[in-house]
Amino acid sequence: MSRIPTPATIEDAPEAARPLLETIKKKFGMVPNIFKLISNSPAALKGHLGLADALGHGALPPQTRERIALAVAEINGCAYCLSAHTYTGKNLAKLDDAEITANRSGRSNDLKADAAVQFAALVTRARGQVSEADIAAVKAAGYDDGQLLEIVQHVALNTWTNYVNEVFKTDIDFPRVTLRNAA
Repeated sequence: MSRIPTPATIEDAPEAARPLLETIKKKFGMVPNIFKLISNSPAALKGHLGLADALGHGALPPQTRERIALAVAEINGCAYCLSAHTYTGKNLAKLDDAEITANRSGRSNDLKADAAVQFAALVTRARGQVSEADIAAVKAAGYDDGQLLEIVQHVALNTWTNYVNEVFKTDIDFPRVTLRNAA
């Protein structure tokens, strides 16, 4: 059970959050619990959705964004995000089981994506303390400076949602996936 109230319906959410939740419902066909929970702060919900939307219009393909989300969720130990991104990875990004398994290990079976996922995993584990050689390796795989910034921003966005879900124990409303190294 969540540590703070999760509005049961859009109508139960703060008034300023309701239009944002309606947009989410139109996009996904439902409102996942993470968005309901974040709606306790309409400003936090607006900020999250704004950053996610901006990154959705970035240079990284949706599949790479999902790969990064899976790696970060596994590293940060967030069962909610791991479950959600396994679902969206399979159903929206069309990643197969072998790819999702690789992503959870901070890798990818796609050569170019592998560099991005490894870098995202390193940024997550090292809390940003990466070397020149680490950056050069991602650039050598074909990523430009803007894409490097997007990778780091995806790490930050996913880490934030991981922390929200772990701090407040968001009820998982996706098919549950077990963390490999559950704490």
